[in-house]
Amino acid sequence: MDAMAAQLLRDQFLLTALELHTELLESGRELPRLRDFFSNPGNFERQSGTPPAGGGLGGSVLGGAGGREPGSGQLNRAGSISTLDSLDFARYSDDGNRETDERVAENEVPLQERKNYKSSPEIQEPIRPLEKRALNFLVNEFLLKNSYKLTSITFSDENHDQDFELWDDVGLNIPKPPDLLQLYRDFGNHHVTARDVVDVSVGVDDDELEATTPILGTVPVFETTPQSIEQCLIVQKLEDQISVLNNEKWSLMEQIQRLESEIDFLKNENFAVSTVYGVAPHPSLKQVPHTDSEDNGRYLDIKSSENDSKHGNTEEKSLSSSAEHDTRTSKDDTLNSVPCKDPEKVSSCAPSKKTAVHFDKPNRKLSPAFHQALLSFCRMSADSRLGSEVSRIADSEKSVMLMLGRCLPHIVPNVLLAKREELIPLILCTACLHPEPKERDQLLHILFNLIKRPDDEQRQMILTGCVAFARHVGPTRVEAELLPQCWEQINHKYPERRLLVAESCGALAPYLPKEIRSSLVLSMLQQMLMEDKADLVREAVIKSLGIIMGYIDDPDKYQQGFELLLSALGDPSERVVSATHQVFLPAYAAWTTELGNLQFHLIPTLLSKIEKLLREGEHGLDEHKLHTYLSALQSLIPSLFALVLQNAPFTSKAKLQGEVPQIEVTRFPRPASPLQDVAIIIGSREQLAVLLQLYNHQLEHEGTTGWETLLWVVNQLLPQLIEIVGKINVASTACVHEFSRFFWRLCRTFGKIFTNTKVKPQFQEILRLSEENIDSTAGNGVLTKATVPIYATGVLTCYIQEEDRKLLVGFLEDVMTMLSLSHAPLDSLKASFVELGANPAYHELLLTVLWYGVVHTSALVRCTAARMFELLVKGVHETLVAQRVVPALITLSSDPEISVRIATIPAFGTIMETVTQRELLERVKMQLASFLEDPQYQDQHSLHTEIIKTFGRVGPNAEPRFRDEFVIPHLHKLALVNNQQSVDSKRLDIATHLFEAYSALSCCFISEDLMVNHFLPGLKCLRIDMEHLSPEHEVILSSMIKECEQKVENKTVQEPQGSMSIAASLVSEDTKTKFLNKMGQLTTSGAMLANVFQRKK
Repeated sequence: MDAMAAQLLRDQFLLTALELHTELLESGRELPRLRDFFSNPGNFERQSGTPPAGGGLGGSVLGGAGGREPGSGQLNRAGSISTLDSLDFARYSDDGNRETDERVAENEVPLQERKNYKSSPEIQEPIRPLEKRALNFLVNEFLLKNSYKLTSITFSDENHDQDFELWDDVGLNIPKPPDLLQLYRDFGNHHVTARDVVDVSVGVDDDELEATTPILGTVPVFETTPQSIEQCLIVQKLEDQISVLNNEKWSLMEQIQRLESEIDFLKNENFAVSTVYGVAPHPSLKQVPHTDSEDNGRYLDIKSSENDSKHGNTEEKSLSSSAEHDTRTSKDDTLNSVPCKDPEKVSSCAPSKKTAVHFDKPNRKLSPAFHQALLSFCRMSADSRLGSEVSRIADSEKSVMLMLGRCLPHIVPNVLLAKREELIPLILCTACLHPEPKERDQLLHILFNLIKRPDDEQRQMILTGCVAFARHVGPTRVEAELLPQCWEQINHKYPERRLLVAESCGALAPYLPKEIRSSLVLSMLQQMLMEDKADLVREAVIKSLGIIMGYIDDPDKYQQGFELLLSALGDPSERVVSATHQVFLPAYAAWTTELGNLQFHLIPTLLSKIEKLLREGEHGLDEHKLHTYLSALQSLIPSLFALVLQNAPFTSKAKLQGEVPQIEVTRFPRPASPLQDVAIIIGSREQLAVLLQLYNHQLEHEGTTGWETLLWVVNQLLPQLIEIVGKINVASTACVHEFSRFFWRLCRTFGKIFTNTKVKPQFQEILRLSEENIDSTAGNGVLTKATVPIYATGVLTCYIQEEDRKLLVGFLEDVMTMLSLSHAPLDSLKASFVELGANPAYHELLLTVLWYGVVHTSALVRCTAARMFELLVKGVHETLVAQRVVPALITLSSDPEISVRIATIPAFGTIMETVTQRELLERVKMQLASFLEDPQYQDQHSLHTEIIKTFGRVGPNAEPRFRDEFVIPHLHKLALVNNQQSVDSKRLDIATHLFEAYSALSCCFISEDLMVNHFLPGLKCLRIDMEHLSPEHEVILSSMIKECEQKVENKTVQEPQGSMSIAASLVSEDTKTKFLNKMGQLTTSGAMLANVFQRKK
C-alpha cells in the first residue's frame, strides 16, 4: 500500500492519492507517507516533477492563479501563498509553543478545504497567529498616529495578550515593517510576478533562474527608481543562487553520509542488497523482482522535512534509489551518483573510519532476498526528518556535530523552560566544533535566548558555558560570535536578559582582544550604566566595569574610567554604590596606581571636590555629595597604604626567609571587600607581614627621609585634610561622623607608630591646648570647630590601651575647661559626647570626664558638666544612671552657685523621660519639687523658665502619672504666679514658654478632673497674660480653651445617657437598635447634635 501511495505521488495523481488517504484515514489505517505529504503546505507551493501523459488530474489540483502557464510543463508559485508560514518561528520564540500552535492550526483545517484555498485566488487563506499579531501592531500604530486614541485603547483591551509598545513582542525576528499608510502607497510599485521553481537537488544554470521581483520587505521603501529596482533584482537573483547552492551542498553531504553507511553495512553483512544511489546490484540479486523497477531515476521521492537553517521550513528532497543501474545524461546523474560505480572499488572510495563490526550469521540456506523480505516486516520509519536522523548513526566527530546542529533547534523549543539549562553543554559543544559559521551563530543565539527570564542560577550556568566556549575558541571567535549576541540584547525588555549581557561583558573580558575590551565592551557597559533603569542591571554593570579595569591597558581610557567612577558613586541606588566600593573603585585604584596617578590625580581631585562643596555650602551643604566623595577617599586608603609599602626604601630587602611574623587580627580595619584587603593588594599575607615589620622599624628608628610616597601623605595629604575638617559645620552630626570614620580608618591602616608620630602632632599643633591660651576670644577659635570632635573620635579612639584612654580623657577635660572658662559655645564638646556616646564602650570614660567637671573648682566648668549630663543620659544604661549620673546631679543641685543648680534641670527632665525605675523617678521628682516649692527659688526667673521649658519638652513622653500629678498642676501654679508678675519682660518670657508647654501637652490624653481642675484654669491664667502682652497668642489660647470646654461638655452630656462601647452594645442588645435610640435622644437638642458632629479645630 505504501508503494502504491509513493507511485501516485511520483506520478502527480494527487486527487487519487488524496482520496486514498481519506479512505485509509476513515478505516483507521493511516499511511505516514500520505499524512506527511498532505500536512505539509510546502508540497503545494513548489512542484517540479513533470506529470506523465494523461496526467491532467495531477495538474488540475494546483490550478488557479498559481497554475501552469500555456505551453509550460512546470508549475508556478501561487500568488496567494505569500504568507509567513515558511518561517520557522520556533527558533525565535521564548516559550517554544508557537511552532506547535501553528502546526495544529494547519492540521485542524479539513484537507479538501485546505486544498481549495491553497489553489484558488478568490478564497483568502485563514490568518495565522503571528500574522494576526503583526497586523494588530500595525493597526494600533495607525490608530495612534491618526488620533484615534479611544479606539486604540479599546483595541488594546480586546488584545490584552499583546504588548503594543514593543515590536519584538510580535514574535517575528525581523525589523518592524513600514506603517500601514506607507505599505498602501507602495503596494502598486512592487508587483510580485510568478517565478519558476527548480528542485534543490539538481543543478541549475544561471539562465534558468528568471529575474523576479523581491518581496516587499527586502526593497527599500523610499527608493523606487528603475535603477534601484534593477539593483535589488540582481541582489535577489544572487541570493537565490547562493541559497540553491547551499541546499545542494547539504544534500550532497547527506547523500555521501548515507553512502558511507550503506558501504559499511554491505561490508559487514557480506552480501548485496538492492542497488542504492547508483551502485550496481550483486549478481545473485539480479533475478529478484523489484517493485520499483519502473522508476529509472527520473522522478523524486518527496519527503517533508524541516530544515534547520534560519530561513524557516523548506522542502528537503532526496533522490529515490533506482531499481536498475542505467546510463544517465541528465544533470541529476552527476549530483546523485557515487563517482566510482564499480562494486569492487567501494572500499577505496569511502574508507570506513571505524573497525568493521561482525555479526553471527545463521546456519541457514534461505536466500538473501527472503531475508530482506522477512526483515521488511520490522516497523521502521525513515520517511520523516526525525526518522532520517535516527536511521543514520554518526561515525565521526564532524558528522556528530552536523547532526547536533540539525537536531538541537528542534529539540530546544520542546524542552521545559525549567530544565533547559540541561541543554547548555550540548549547545556549547556543538557551537564550538560545528564547521559552519551560520550554524554556530544560530546555536549561540539559542543559548542566549534559551530561557525567557533566566534566574541567578541559570545565568551563572550560561556564563560558565560562555567562558568555557571562550577558552576553547580563542579571542577572535569570541569577538565575532559571542559579543554580537550580547549587543543584540542590550536593550531587551526583560531585565534578566540585560543582566545576562552585563554579566557576560565581565566574564568574557579576559578572553577578548585588548582593543575590544577598551572600546566596544567599555562603551556597551557605559551605555547600560547611563540608560538602564534596573538597579540589579546597573549593579552587574559596575562589577563588570571593575573586571574591565583589571585588564585594560590603554592610558587614554583613564579619564573615561574616572567619569564612570563618579557616575557610579553618585548613583541613586545603594546597591550600585556598594558594588562600586567593593569592585569598581579598588580595581580602578589599582590601575591608577600603575599609571602613577593615585597621589597626583585621583586623591587630589576628590579632595578638591570636597573643598569646593564646603565653599559653596555655606548656606546649605550638600551632605550626600560630601558622603559620596569622602567614602570614595576612605575606600582608597588600603590602596594608598599598599603604595607606601611598595615604594618604601626597604622594599628591596623584603624577602620571605625563615619564620614569618604573624599579623594581628585587628591590625587593619575590616575591608568592605577582598579587593580592599591590603594583603590581597600586596600579593600575600606573608609578604605583607614582612613589609609591616620593616615599615614599623623604619618609622621608629630610621625616619622618612627619601620616602617620597609617605612624605606626600605627611606633608600634603594630612594638612589638607585637617584644613578641610576645620571648615565643617560642627552642628552637622552626619559630617562629623563621616570624617571621624575616615580618620579612624586612616590611622588604623597606617599603624600606631604613624598615628602617634605623624597624625597627633599635627592636630595638637593646631589645637594648642594649654591654660595660657584661654581668653574671651577663644569662642572664635579652633576649639569651637569640628576639629575637636573629629580628633577626639577619629584619632584618639583608634587604639584602646590604657595610655590611649587616658589621653582621650585628658583631651576632653581640657576642652571642657577651656570652653567653659572662655564662655565659648559648647557645640564642639557636645558633638564629641554625641559621637562617643553612641558606643557603650565609652560611657564609663565620659562619666569620668563629667565627674572631673562636677568637682572642678570653677562654677563655669561645673555648669558645663551639668549640661553635658543631659546628652549622656539617653544612651547610658539605667544602672549607670542610678549609680553615677543621679548622684552627680544631686551633688550639683546643691551647688553654692544658683547657675549650676539651674543647669541640672534639663538632665533631671531627661531622666524622667527615659528611665522606668520607680525609685529613681521618685528621687528626681523630689529634687524638681524642691526647686519649685522652696521659698529661696520663688523669685528665680531663670530657674522657672528652665523648668517650664523642660516640662514642655519631656511632658508628652514622660510617664502619665508623673505628667498628671506633677507637671500639669505645677504649670497651673506657675501660670497663676505669673499673673502677679510686675515686670512685663519677665511676665512675657514666662508666658511664652508656658504657651509652648501647654501646646505640647494639649496633644496628650488628659482626664476630665485634671482638665477641669488644672489644665483649663492654667490656660485661662495664661490668656490673661497674653491679652495684655501678646494679642496674637490670645486668639489661639481662646480657641484652645473653647475646644477643651467642648470636650468636657460632651463628656458630661453623654455620660448620663449610658453611652457604652461597641463591644458592650454587641453583648447587651442589637447594635442597630442601640444606635438609633441614641440618635433619637440626641436629636432632642440641636445644640447637642451640633456638638457631636462639630469638626475639631
